[in-house]
Amino acid sequence: MATVTASAHFNPAEDFIEKLYEQGVTDGLPVVPPTRDRVAYMLSGAPDRARDELLGTIGPQYGEATVEKVAINAVMAGCKPEYFPVVLAGVEGLCDEKMCAHGMNVTLFSAAPWAIINGPIRSMIGLNGGHNALGHGFRANATIGRALRLVIMNIGGARPHELTKATMGHPGQYSAVIAENEEESPWEPFHTERGCSADDSAITLFAGGSPQQISDFQSRSAEQLLWSIGRTMGGGLWNYKNYPLFGDTILVLSPEHAQTIAADGLSQKDVRQFLYENVTLSLDDLKPGKEGGEGFGSALLSTGSNKGFVVGDRVRKFRSPDSIFVVVAGGTAGRFSAAIPGWVADDLGSTPVTKRIQVD
Repeated sequence: MATVTASAHFNPAEDFIEKLYEQGVTDGLPVVPPTRDRVAYMLSGAPDRARDELLGTIGPQYGEATVEKVAINAVMAGCKPEYFPVVLAGVEGLCDEKMCAHGMNVTLFSAAPWAIINGPIRSMIGLNGGHNALGHGFRANATIGRALRLVIMNIGGARPHELTKATMGHPGQYSAVIAENEEESPWEPFHTERGCSADDSAITLFAGGSPQQISDFQSRSAEQLLWSIGRTMGGGLWNYKNYPLFGDTILVLSPEHAQTIAADGLSQKDVRQFLYENVTLSLDDLKPGKEGGEGFGSALLSTGSNKGFVVGDRVRKFRSPDSIFVVVAGGTAGRFSAAIPGWVADDLGSTPVTKRIQVD
């Protein structure tokens, strides 16, 4: 191995980036040093918010998230000031008890705060909802999600090998942002189903795992395509015998898939209802120990009948139509979609939260 030495022009012991690594405030990637001038510049992106305004506390250590502390982390993530209102709204979501940031950050499930962003803010700050919508290459997508991760670590106190106990983790824990492709969607924007108007800008946080890509190039009717997508979700999310799912699910439809479904007159609500009614397995196939130790035990049978996810000798994959969130994103060429399974939902875990973004 070559000997590494400091040069006359660079001494790593005095380098701000290396010092931030030593302080344990990074996500594993280099961060931008949060100098006073840079933090002040970031704060200029939300001029009506006071530095000491308390947004709330973030678990698991329940650190206080002030506007200034969030700005410091946004600088480190590489955000521009115009992204800052989105980050603030996202942190307000993390502070919402319904989101259960404490549990999301310590569960073995490897959940990340997926951020679905809607409204005019997308084009104002250059968020990408087109080709490579869930991937790399766009500063706004990459750094807004990263800022939320740094806030979780540096204010919430959740770090791997310490309080964060995720067994596997996944790449979305660096940044997980979905900007809906409203322009190519045949339906009303996602956030209008969450109580916002189409003119609002909003961010919805969802405690989710890694995405599963679903391809279907052959289906040309809504029914064909939804059977294909539903069977894939039924067999792949959590475990093929986890019926019902005790978490929510995001279904990210590509524009081509969404338009195929809409051409037959179906809405997002119809998509949810189809998947709820038709993705089922028999109780016999779900017996614990049969072709896998997981399964549907007798203790769930009476509960399932009461709550509607057991019908006759069949068990539904999804607890209710409302446990499925339908979003349109991605490029205009390619018959691919993606499903993102959520951590356990409702009183046992996390409920998605939506916050309006204050845009001056």
